[in-house]
Amino acid sequence: MRFDSLQETLTRAGFSVHTFPTGQAAKDWLAAQWSGKTIGLGGSMTLEDLGLYEALSQGNTVYWHWRTPGAATLAQAAQAQVYLSSVNAVAETGELINIDGTGNRISAATGAHEVVCYLVGRNKVAPTFDQALWRARNVAAPLNARRLHRKTPCAQGEALRCYDCKSPERICNGLSVLWQPLGGAGETMVLLVDEDLGY
Repeated sequence: MRFDSLQETLTRAGFSVHTFPTGQAAKDWLAAQWSGKTIGLGGSMTLEDLGLYEALSQGNTVYWHWRTPGAATLAQAAQAQVYLSSVNAVAETGELINIDGTGNRISAATGAHEVVCYLVGRNKVAPTFDQALWRARNVAAPLNARRLHRKTPCAQGEALRCYDCKSPERICNGLSVLWQPLGGAGETMVLLVDEDLGY
């Protein structure tokens, strides 16, 4: 996939954009970026599949509730110097979209970190904002609900789509859209990877 146009669009919006041919290349680059930092990770199959917790823990203190569950870990991640996550979708028009159940990724990424970094596989790129929002709701969210064994129509139904349910186990409780980096962060990076990563 050619990321030239998307990279230009995101750069004009104020993001620091880097492209990589593979997830491994992005992982190696990230592991070399920081030493002695506190790093918070958001819930993400992309980060899990790449083994980023292990790679970044070599020279940093990493907080991830997928490894150490609990409110204390979430709070430490939200206050870390670096916050790393992924997105549910990115539009070629420049919008970064995330849907959350508890809000930990949405709220943590708005904090005053030195760096906020989003790692994005090519499968998450959609041509327009509407298509990116559709992808977040009808592909990423149902797949995550199934992974978490939620008792929701999207997790238990045959069709992979959003049913706009009102289930207490619903994971689509909050939506964030970034048009530009938030003012509280020092640098907001987007790493575009020419591989399918996560949901």
